[in-house]
Amino acid sequence: MIRILGLDVSKSSVSVCLLTEKPEDPRQFYYECPFFKLSADAKGIQDLLALNADIALLEPTGNNYSKLWGTHLARAGVEVRLVGHKELRNYRANHLALPDKDDDADALALACYYFDYQQDPRRFVQIRDREIVRIRELVLRLAHLNRVQSPIMNRVRQDLAWQFPEVALVKSRRGESGEPPLLWGWLAGIRKSKRYDCLYSQTVGLGITDTVRQHALRICNLQSEEYVIEAELRELLADSRFEHYRTVFKMFGFGDRLSSVIISQIYPIEGFLDADGKPEVRIRQGRNSKKPTKRHLSLRRFQKALGAAPSMEASGDSRKSKVVGGSDLCRKSLWQWVFTRIEPKRSRLKNDIGKTLGEQLDTEKAAGRPVKLVRNRIAAKGARLLFRELVKGLK
Repeated sequence: MIRILGLDVSKSSVSVCLLTEKPEDPRQFYYECPFFKLSADAKGIQDLLALNADIALLEPTGNNYSKLWGTHLARAGVEVRLVGHKELRNYRANHLALPDKDDDADALALACYYFDYQQDPRRFVQIRDREIVRIRELVLRLAHLNRVQSPIMNRVRQDLAWQFPEVALVKSRRGESGEPPLLWGWLAGIRKSKRYDCLYSQTVGLGITDTVRQHALRICNLQSEEYVIEAELRELLADSRFEHYRTVFKMFGFGDRLSSVIISQIYPIEGFLDADGKPEVRIRQGRNSKKPTKRHLSLRRFQKALGAAPSMEASGDSRKSKVVGGSDLCRKSLWQWVFTRIEPKRSRLKNDIGKTLGEQLDTEKAAGRPVKLVRNRIAAKGARLLFRELVKGLK
């Protein structure tokens, strides 16, 4: 008899529901079920593994909370499946009619979910291999470091406006070998610069405070951590499995960071295709035209993963389209790519991709359409072109 665990993970504990079959009345079973509450310690892990589960289901709560429990279960030979947040929320409310959301209700819903959808792999979040998981961890760490640095830099520049105004707006970049940016390194006292020494000796500012020097040291440390992460990412991207992806990414002008973000979301590309390794296309009747209409399902899933799939919302006479779901980080990264490699004519890609996207962007901007809308459209079209180029290389 198969033993299914539903785990709802919290910061320092987990609620567990063990089922051997789906209850006939999940709502009534909710009040009778002996749920387990396990802490994130040695005893909690030991008690979890003592349940001798065959399959465990949990939500993909980032790279932090669920990682501990999922890793220990996998090491013990338990198959781990992930269920998306939106899918579980709808299933719990609409299919099981469970009471208000709590940890135990989520654990029960996760366990029941397996019995209803065990034969449909698309109902579960894809579990990526170790290298892809590591790439994703590093990408998220870089995004975190970027968020941490920005307010510190802004604070330092505001202080330099009255302490050393001659350098308040200087853009200083990290060296190719990982040396801290010259300005921040000089302010922190770990790099020397005759130029800044000379400027400071003649400054009209009121003098650099210890607070600014401490902030500069923090920036240098964060930049050094970024360099180590980027070096590991380059090593991971050099894997022969990603050769085709790197070739296509080069056509789009993607740097290492953007390449890492996208690979962490879409590898392997075969996961978006049908059983024959071809893009899945179905013909359905159009809602309005009532004529046979092609539905490019593989492309749609690919765009969704990149956060570039618009969804239609209609209510009465109101109809609007907006992008929902997918990776927020990927959506932001694609938008930045449009802003830096497609929109500026001086740095626009010198190939058919740059020409196609650039001409459409220029035309729509000239027509007076909102710039934000135009950039989102170009990012979505770029995602479509990326999918076609990746699939083309598989043939």
